[in-house]
Formats: sequence, C-alpha cells, structure tokens
Amino acid sequence: MRPRGDIYMWGIIFALSIWGLLAIYSSTGALAYKKNGGNVEIYLFQQAGLLLMGFVIMLSIHTIHYKYFIGISKILIWLSYPLLIYTLFFGIEINGARRWVSLLGITFQASDVAKLAIIMFVTRELARKQETIDDFKKTFLPILAHITAICLLIAPENLSTALVLFATCFLILFIGRVKIKHLALITGSVLLAGLLLFAFLFVVPEKAIKNMGRFATWKHRIESFGKHEYDPDKSFQNDHAKMAIANGGIFGVKPGNSTERNFLPEAYSDFIYAIIAEEYGLIGALIMLMLYMYFLYRAIRIVLKSPKAFGALIAVGLSFSLVLQALINMAVAVNLFPVTGLTLPLVSKGGTSILLTSVAFGVIMSVSRYIEQDEPEKDDEQKENPFETENIITANT
Repeated sequence: MRPRGDIYMWGIIFALSIWGLLAIYSSTGALAYKKNGGNVEIYLFQQAGLLLMGFVIMLSIHTIHYKYFIGISKILIWLSYPLLIYTLFFGIEINGARRWVSLLGITFQASDVAKLAIIMFVTRELARKQETIDDFKKTFLPILAHITAICLLIAPENLSTALVLFATCFLILFIGRVKIKHLALITGSVLLAGLLLFAFLFVVPEKAIKNMGRFATWKHRIESFGKHEYDPDKSFQNDHAKMAIANGGIFGVKPGNSTERNFLPEAYSDFIYAIIAEEYGLIGALIMLMLYMYFLYRAIRIVLKSPKAFGALIAVGLSFSLVLQALINMAVAVNLFPVTGLTLPLVSKGGTSILLTSVAFGVIMSVSRYIEQDEPEKDDEQKENPFETENIITANT
C-alpha cells in the first residue's frame, strides 16, 4: 500500500512528523529527569511509535472512499454525547482539567472524538439538505442545535477546543451557503455570550472564582496575557516562551541546545513552538508556519477540484480545524494569544490525540485520492443520492 492523492500534502505530513520527533527529543529532558532518571529516548520511541501507528491509520483510511464517512458521521455524533457527559462527571483530571476518559484500558480526550464527529455531521447535513438550506426551522436550527450542544459540553473543561470547533463549524456553514442573516444571528449570540462571560469573570469576587473550577484558570490566563510587568505566578510560561524566542534570534541556537526547555512546564506540548523558535530561529519558525499554511492551500485546491458537496465540505472543515489549532498554538507561544492548552498537530508530544488527528488527515487524503480518479457511471438510484450533489463551492465560482 502506498500513499495516493496530493503528494505535497503527504510530504508536509511527513516533514511535520520528523520535525516533531526532533523537537520532542530535544524538549523532554526535564520531564525525563523527573520521571525516569533522564532517559529521553523513552519519549522519542513513544512518539515515533504513535506517529508510525498514525501513518498506518492515515494510509488505511485514505483507501476508503470518502462517501462512506456519511454514515459513520451519524454514528459518531450520537456516540459523542455520552462520552462528553461521562467525561464531565467521571473523567480523569490532569493539570486541573477533566478532559480525559479511560475506556477498555485506553485513555483519550472525548473532545477529539466529538470534534471529528461534529465536523463530519455538519458537512453531511449541509450536503444532504441543500434544497432546504434557507429553511431556518427545518435545516439550520437542527444543525445549530448539535453544534451548540457539543461545544457547550466541551467548553467547561476545554474552552479553547470548543471555540476552535465552533469557528470551524461557522466556516463550514458559510461555505455551505447558509443565509448571512442566520450566520449573523450566531455571531451576535456568541459575542453576547463572550461579553457576559468576561463580565462575570471580572465582576465576581476572587474568592468566589477560586471555588468555580476552570473559571479561575480562564481569569488568570486573561490577566496574565494583559500584564506587562513580571509576575512569576501568572506570567511564568509566557515570559520563558518569550525568552526562548529571543534566544533563538534569526538562525537559532541549533537543535538540542535550547536552555528554556528546562524552564517551560509544557515545553514538549503547549509551548513546543517556542522551543522550535529557539533552536531553529526565526527562519525555522517561519518555515513551520508556512508548512501548515501550504497544507491549507493544498486543501483548498482539493475543495475546488472536488465534484461533490460532501467531499468539498469535509476536506475544508477538517483542514481548517487542524491549521487553526496550529495557528493558535503558535500565537500562544509568541504571546499573541492567551494560554489555551492546544497542541501543535503532529509536532507536540501526544498519545491517542495523535491517532485521532491521523484519522482527520486520513479523511482529507481520502478526498484528495478519490477526486483524482474517474468515477464509474452511476445508475439511476445513485444519481438521486442526495449526498452526491454538485460541489456547492465550485458551482458558485
């Protein structure tokens, strides 16, 4: 079995994976010293094993025609609800957040499953209901209800993921020709909810906030982001990330020579981009940024070439979600965004999140592969398939 589809996208996936391995090997020294006496190779082999498994997953999924994900999306969406509810009440708490769930000996974030599920479900519904897309009650409201429910279940323990997911779904709705006035209603509601949350965080007394779980974390991160003076309790991560970037300069201190990796608590995860900027300099940091942006560009090319609505929407939705996550991670590292906890796809140290991310890449590559192949003549029943509608993006251009 060999990779098919867009060869440039496969190249970007491979480049990010190799670069991630080098960065993990360099940034896990402090973690290895605390956990296993300094044996960094353990984390290198763990990451390599996960990436290898992820690559096998990508290869396997990209051989499946993307039309079969139509049925899978409906199963996943209804599976996501009990998983997210279970996580809220019985999930494993790590670093003050209850985001993980352990089932059958496998520990994973339910939000990763839900993210795939809702993106695939929204694209399915938009492709299926293009004839009634302007109907608020029949089409728009049911789709919005699922998006809102999933995001609200994710938000209490993982607000950043919920916001990225909501933004991705908003983009899919826009491309899917949902009425502008309906999208304006969503925008107004989100802005109002954001203002109310912001006011709540800074009006309620500090003592009350401390007893309200993640609300205290959100407030401290916003305060830390807005502070200019040195505050070791609230700006430790941001300060050392800026030091790493300053140390790197234009050409970097070379791989393995980072000093800030010993101070940043999440140097191998949330702040791995800062370590990359330190070791590879401004040039290396820009190259990594351009890799993600070029991946998005190639995904847009897939979208424009896709003859069917479902393929176009699912490719752009999953690609935008992955690249937006990467951009936010980078923005946090350079202090353009408050700390979020989002990782750098395929680069940050991970577990099952890498495997679920690989599923998303596999679906994207499935669309890439099959739009390049001539489809056989369809019988009458297939021609009436509502999912086989013309690509609504290219139809309007």
